[in-house]
Amino acid sequence: MTGTFEELIASETPILIDFFAEWCGPCKVLSPTLQQLAQDQGDTIKIVKIDVDRNPKLASKYKVSGVPTLMLFKKSELKWRQSGVLSLPQLKGIIEKFA
Repeated sequence: MTGTFEELIASETPILIDFFAEWCGPCKVLSPTLQQLAQDQGDTIKIVKIDVDRNPKLASKYKVSGVPTLMLFKKSELKWRQSGVLSLPQLKGIIEKFA
């Protein structure tokens, strides 16, 4: 990934950020769902995984206290945020609603 986080979330294409940790069980459960979502959505959304242990300043800036935490940005605006594991239909519904 090149550029800054601010440049990334400024995109016209909706960006789904997955704040995760390697040691997090629920994060591992969510990962295949996000992979399937990326396949299903194609170029309509970009999914970016951010390891909170490797990016503590970013996690702190966005007040990520639990993982996984998902955030949906479009044109630098936070459209939606939720912590925990979601199903593929739930995520698709959120993207359709906000993206």
